[in-house]
Amino acid sequence: MPEPSGPLTAVVVSGGKQYRVGLGDRILVDRLRAEPGSELKLDRVLLIADGTTTRVGLHELMGQSVTARVIAHRRGPKVDVIRYKSKKRVRVHRGARADLTALETLAIGAPKAAEEPAKAEKDEKPARARTPRKRAEKPAEET
Repeated sequence: MPEPSGPLTAVVVSGGKQYRVGLGDRILVDRLRAEPGSELKLDRVLLIADGTTTRVGLHELMGQSVTARVIAHRRGPKVDVIRYKSKKRVRVHRGARADLTALETLAIGAPKAAEEPAKAEKDEKPARARTPRKRAEKPAEET
């Protein structure tokens, strides 16, 4: 776990694992579908600590996210698993390498105020009332 580089830190969830990040920190997470150089938001924030204050819980962290930039896609170290039983001719060798994504933390917290007025302008437009369509009446058949 990287040590926080500044007073503002957060705990985020990615790939079912929890990571403690600060501004400018670089972490390795399980492979994400994103191009290197692109930015993404980690919306599952469990905790935000800013010096003396700590915010935890669903209601306090509503709308909070961590913005990160994808640096590169890598492979983890090779893990070898060997099972051997003497005099029984049992030798099993299995190996694996994890697919990882390197992320750099850019911002922690709510979206910038510049984005909020744009959303407010969009919501100010009055909704158009829908009128029910008239169904075509079929002529009554004479019998």
